[in-house]
Order: sequence, then C-alpha cells, then structure tokens
Amino acid sequence: MTGRTNSSMTRLMFLAAAVFLLSAPASASQGDKEPVYRDCVKQCLRTNCTGARLRGFQSSQPPYMALTGWTCRDDCRYQCMWTTVGLYQAEGYSIPQFHGKWPFARFLCFEEPASALASLLNGLACLLMLLRYRSAVPRQSPMYHTITAFSLISLNAWFWSTVFHTRDTYLTEKMDYFCASAVILYSIYLCCVRTLGLRRPAISSMVGALLILAFTSHVSYLTFVSFDYGYNMAANATIGMINLLWWLCWCWLNRRILPYWWKCGMVVLLLHGLALLELLDFPPLFWVLDAHAVWHLSTVPVHFLFYSFLIDDSLHLLNTEKPGVKLD
Repeated sequence: MTGRTNSSMTRLMFLAAAVFLLSAPASASQGDKEPVYRDCVKQCLRTNCTGARLRGFQSSQPPYMALTGWTCRDDCRYQCMWTTVGLYQAEGYSIPQFHGKWPFARFLCFEEPASALASLLNGLACLLMLLRYRSAVPRQSPMYHTITAFSLISLNAWFWSTVFHTRDTYLTEKMDYFCASAVILYSIYLCCVRTLGLRRPAISSMVGALLILAFTSHVSYLTFVSFDYGYNMAANATIGMINLLWWLCWCWLNRRILPYWWKCGMVVLLLHGLALLELLDFPPLFWVLDAHAVWHLSTVPVHFLFYSFLIDDSLHLLNTEKPGVKLD
C-alpha cells in the first residue's frame, strides 16, 4: 500500500513539475538604459538589419548561431554592449549590467560559457549517479521510485539551466526558473517521504498535494501577476531552509542508528553554504567567470556524496523492510 501511494503521488508530482508557463520580460539595467547604448542599437538596426545587409548577415551567420536563435538584433545588442563597456572603462566607472545580467564574452553560441558548462557538468554528474543508483539498488526498495523521479526532475532542471545560459530568451529564462523551483519543492517531498511517509503514507500524500498547489500558485503568480525576482528568490530560500532544517533534524535523531547519516547532513549544509556564493555578485573574471558560474561549478562534486547517501539509505531500507522491523 505504501509503495502504491508513494508511486502515484510521485507520478502526479512529476507531471505537475513538467507543466511550465511564461511570464513578462526582465526589467532594464543601468547599461541598457544608457543613451549611448540605445543610440548604438538603433543605428546598428537601421544599418545592418534591413534589406541587403540583413540578407548578408543571415547568409554569413554560422549554422550554430542560427540554430540557437541569434538574430541581427541580438548581434547589435551584443556589439553595442561592448562599446558601452569600453566607454565606462575609459572613464573609470564600474562595469554596468545589461538587461539584468553582467556582460559576458560569447563563445560560439554560448552566451554565458562558464555557467553553461557548469550546468552541463551538474547534469552529467546527476545522470551518472542516477545510473549508478539504479544499478546498485533493487526496484523493491521503498524509496526507489521517489528518488528516480527526483533525479529526472533534477536532470530536467539542469538541462534548462544549460539551455538558458547558452541562450537567454523569454522562454528559456522562465523554464530555468520554474524548473529550479520544481526541484526545490520536490526535495521537500523527498524528505517527507523518507522521514514520515514510509510509515504514514497519508502524510506524504497530503504534503505532495500541498506542494503541487504551491508550485502551481508560484508559477501562476510569476506568470500572470508579476515576475518578481526578489519574491522568487525569497520563496525558494524559504523552502530551502525548511528542507535544510528538516533533514538536519532527521540526521540528528538517527545519528546513533545510521552510520551514513553524516553524508546527508554534509550534503544539505554544503548545498546551502555554497548557495551563499551567489551573494558575491561581481563582474565576470575574464568576462567569463562570475559568482553564478562559481556556485554551479562548486555543486558538481556534491552529487556524488548525495547519491552515495541515497544508495546507502535505500539498501538499508530494503534490508530492514521485514515483518516486525521498524523503519528508521
């Protein structure tokens, strides 16, 4: 009964996490408000993005740029951004942001090369460890399906993170933000199933339903009311803190029972500690490496420790799920 209830709720959570909506564009930043930048873009559009010049741009554009949606307008913005940055540097002013982000040196079609690479590495680490988990843990383990669903949702989030940092568009930004929220909310569900739901499946079902409602409300607000970056960050941080405290309490209560408890505690502390790197908001080093990229790069090794815990715990649950044996 427990396995069927958790499996149904897992499928429901997974389907809900796959439904994503769109919202309004990002607000302007100091750099793109500058008259020199705006005049440069207007002049570039008039000169290079009409008639024969536009056809020439399209015919000479590399296929990978066309496939990732780079347009003549985007190229004008990119060139004018660096013109404006050069003027700021010449006058001794600090580097401004453009359209909500720092100026990055484009590599091929990659708009933010370091962050795109870091997101890809996180996705590969997650995939590798999911395959290792599935080879090491029998399907009969009580947490098998819940953890598999969590991994698939995480892989989806890292995929969209890679796409977003490769090419920032109206759609890819929303997919990146909403997929990240889905992972954070499903992390709560994973924690609930492991700590309470195995013995009380009704609790995990109710929590799952509430999390679906929370996800739907969150996405709806960002879509139809206001795409508020501050609200989104505060909401994710709040859920993350609940997740942190919940797991730490479970680790503390089971420290004398489960020899691998420290892996779980280390993972949640590392993830939340490393997230503080986002506060170190600075212009990208060599126009490539910013605080966001450093944060993503730092989380790659955490996947290996996290899945090591999940494998140990799933095997422990499988061995103790016998008549008369109490689940931890």
